[in-house]
Amino acid sequence: MRTKILMSAGLLVVGLATGGAANAGPTLDAVKARGELICAVNGARPGLSAVDSKGQWSGLDVDTCRAVAAAVLGDESKVRYVKTTTQTRMTVLQTGDVDMTAANTTWTMSRDITTGLDFTPTTFYDGQGFMLTSSPA
Repeated sequence: MRTKILMSAGLLVVGLATGGAANAGPTLDAVKARGELICAVNGARPGLSAVDSKGQWSGLDVDTCRAVAAAVLGDESKVRYVKTTTQTRMTVLQTGDVDMTAANTTWTMSRDITTGLDFTPTTFYDGQGFMLTSSPA
């Protein structure tokens, strides 16, 4: 898991070094001043984001938040996770209650144009399929 975090952080650092300065803004400034990244996650999707009975977070979305904290603040542990739902995650971003979301969010043209939010490259892609039994011919 540590390797995944370091690889993700490394890629993020490269991205920031090559073009991040143009994208720096009030959210990044607030995170640096606060010394903590506030990250929206679902919290109930094992493999993506889940919290166990001891309060330990795990999953791809959690690792993404840790990688950003490591890249921006130099410490992967400087993250506060906020549980959100499909209905609330865009609102908490727009109001500034969180700095970013790593929860599954479909990137659509409508959301890209109307929300005022900046989408990053896709970190998880899935699809749908159907499995059928074949009948003897």
